[in-house]
Amino acid sequence: QVQLQESGPGLVKPSQTLSLTCTVSGSSITTNYYYWSWIRQPPGKGLEWMGAIGYRGSTVYSPSLKSRSSIFSDTSKNQFTLQLRSVTPEDTAVYYCARGLRYGSSLKDEYDYWGQGTQVTVSS
Repeated sequence: QVQLQESGPGLVKPSQTLSLTCTVSGSSITTNYYYWSWIRQPPGKGLEWMGAIGYRGSTVYSPSLKSRSSIFSDTSKNQFTLQLRSVTPEDTAVYYCARGLRYGSSLKDEYDYWGQGTQVTVSS
């Protein structure tokens, strides 16, 4: 069974860098032809796709977050990590990692497996 688990700090100060890691079990992140995405949901708002890393290690980002985002993987640990720089309180959200055959969508049904999500609050 495929499982994804997010990990990282629950509280980050403004202007700092948020780093979240998704640990995957039951599926290799190098398996053809999956993309591994980061998606977030701010309080009271819908899902927002942030970016993804593909099975060959290529990355793609939401245009609105591209300047502040980096995604990279550690295939030896079957993990991929999101770094979001210069965070503000508007980055407060539940952050999810998810697997899909495509990227870029904010629709839940486009992904077949999700992590449980982790709450991140940006506050001083």
